[in-house]
Amino acid sequence: MTIMSPNHSMVFGLGLLGNVISFMVYLAPLPTFIRVYRKKSTESFHSLPYVCGLFSAMFWLYYGLIKPNCTLLITINSAGCIIETLYIAIYAAYAPPHAKRTTARLLMFLNMGVFGSVVLFTLLFSHDGTRLLIVGWTSSAISVAVYAAPLSIVRLVICTKSVEFMPFYLSFFLTINATIWFAYGFLLGDMFIAVSL
Repeated sequence: MTIMSPNHSMVFGLGLLGNVISFMVYLAPLPTFIRVYRKKSTESFHSLPYVCGLFSAMFWLYYGLIKPNCTLLITINSAGCIIETLYIAIYAAYAPPHAKRTTARLLMFLNMGVFGSVVLFTLLFSHDGTRLLIVGWTSSAISVAVYAAPLSIVRLVICTKSVEFMPFYLSFFLTINATIWFAYGFLLGDMFIAVSL
């Protein structure tokens, strides 16, 4: 059920704002990758957040492509796929050999294996409505996991009594981002978007 028409200026404005904030969230790791480039080393950084970010963006891009009138979802997730791919490429260029192998395995399993299997399954064995439900639920589950992952830092913050490990601006923009996408999805009547992005 759509509460407001997708063409309504408030809905479009929220979607546009969601795109801008999501773009800022995608750019949040940029200082880390500038540091990696300058030091020519990944130090103790891991590729998992970027592989998972790409995985999530790929699913939401697929969801946007199979759901009508999802241009804003397509634009931000296309940008997300490009940005996350660049991060992974920089990481791979400066990572030690074992980290490169781990990253390649993760990419093969998640982004090719799981994503490819879901796309193939939904294209071959489901109809439009069912396909949208399968991809919507899968995208939502992945997004909840991606948003929940930083909460593992909370334990470290409590144990050390220091917020050094919890970047304030990233946490702030993720909260704003989730709020904007919730409102956008709610007004569109798309609970997958409302719950997940």
